[in-house]
Amino acid sequence: MTAHDRYSSPLSERYASRAMLELWSPQMRHGLWRRLWLALAEAEQKLGVPIPDEALHQMRAHLDNIDFEGVAVYERRFRHDVMAHVHAFGDVAPAAHKYIHFGATSAFVTDNADLILMRRGLRLLRGRVLRVLRSLAAFAREWRAVPTLGYTHLQPAQPTTVGKRATLWMQDLVLDLADLDYRIASLPCRGVKGTTGTQASFLEIFEGDHAKVRELDRLVTAAIGFERSIPVSGQTYSRKLDAHVLGVVSGIAASAAKFSADIRMLQAFGEIEEPFESDQIGSSAMAYKRNPMRSERIASLARFVGSLEPNANQTHAVQFFERTLDDSANRRLAIPESFLATDAILSLMENVASGLEVHPARIRRRLMDELPFMATEELIVRAVRGGGDRQEAHERIRGYSIAAARALKDGAPHNDLLDRIAADPAFDIDRDELERAMDPQRFVGRAPEQVDEFLDEVIEPLLAERGTDEPEHEAVRV
Repeated sequence: MTAHDRYSSPLSERYASRAMLELWSPQMRHGLWRRLWLALAEAEQKLGVPIPDEALHQMRAHLDNIDFEGVAVYERRFRHDVMAHVHAFGDVAPAAHKYIHFGATSAFVTDNADLILMRRGLRLLRGRVLRVLRSLAAFAREWRAVPTLGYTHLQPAQPTTVGKRATLWMQDLVLDLADLDYRIASLPCRGVKGTTGTQASFLEIFEGDHAKVRELDRLVTAAIGFERSIPVSGQTYSRKLDAHVLGVVSGIAASAAKFSADIRMLQAFGEIEEPFESDQIGSSAMAYKRNPMRSERIASLARFVGSLEPNANQTHAVQFFERTLDDSANRRLAIPESFLATDAILSLMENVASGLEVHPARIRRRLMDELPFMATEELIVRAVRGGGDRQEAHERIRGYSIAAARALKDGAPHNDLLDRIAADPAFDIDRDELERAMDPQRFVGRAPEQVDEFLDEVIEPLLAERGTDEPEHEAVRV
């Protein structure tokens, strides 16, 4: 079969980055298995198991040259993927053949490798979040003070600024970063726990020496880069850890989905648009269309990621006693694809955030159609200060507002609420004075200052501490 004659995941062909694809590749996973077997053998030798130096030397020399065709032959014979790799490793490291996997169960390599991969995946996602924040920070800084309609219940509300709205998207990602940092720092490895988690096989190897068994677990944990192993386990680590990790990953996807929904609506309003390339086609039929396809793809992938989060808890809930195997096939799909899809989401989000097109005239026009309604509270206060009745002023303005809103919906070229109020002698205010009161900047509160404070006090310190977390930029694929 050729590549065109069989199914291939769109995550690998269209969406995910090279770095994330390499992380979840068979080469990476099974290279980790060999490193885990090496770490176990080194620790066992250090604690007195008579493993020859040549065995360890041969293992070190063949960590990555994996004969996958040979592994496939062994797996067809044994119907066991881990044992297939044990034998394939032994073929290239014959001096180590009888010591590979000594005392271990399959979960020693599968579980520890999964935890290594998930932690590395979280770090990759962290770097992508920082890239998105960098793009949004530049956008928020540029548009910090430009007034725009705020919305509550998807109805026009008190104005905010374009930049302030961007800080709401950023705040979600800042919260995600805190979750990422906690999970990265606290995620344990499985360590060396044996067949059902009792370490009985290792106690036998070390002739009942409990201290050596504990030291073996400590040495292997340190060798694979973890500060601690999970204190107790069954055959596998608690699948609750998978649920914790996918909770963080799906949280990032949800933040991106919220961003994409806002962009799609703003594009429908004509206020802000996502990037659109010169030769890009929006519709095969409607040549004029400029569809928010990147934002729609973010929403689509985020819905997929969100569906995987409860899957992890459902899997954890049915791991009877020390473990069942109905987690295996499920986890092979759910965990990598959650990371691959979220990686693609963040790449798209960075692309959109770094190329947003703002249309200030459209923003102002839509704002000015609604602003007179929002100024009426001030007019009521003014009327009362002048000796008027609050309830009477409220009723007059309510009537004028309903009439002006209906006129707009029926085709009036502009909101004439101010004209109606100026014509009422009860308010004793001229049209020019009302116009001066309609400066949009008077209605945005501290929004520009909030942008400055948020960027200076929250975002810039995060970006300054990024270290090596940020991955290289990759062009967004189709």
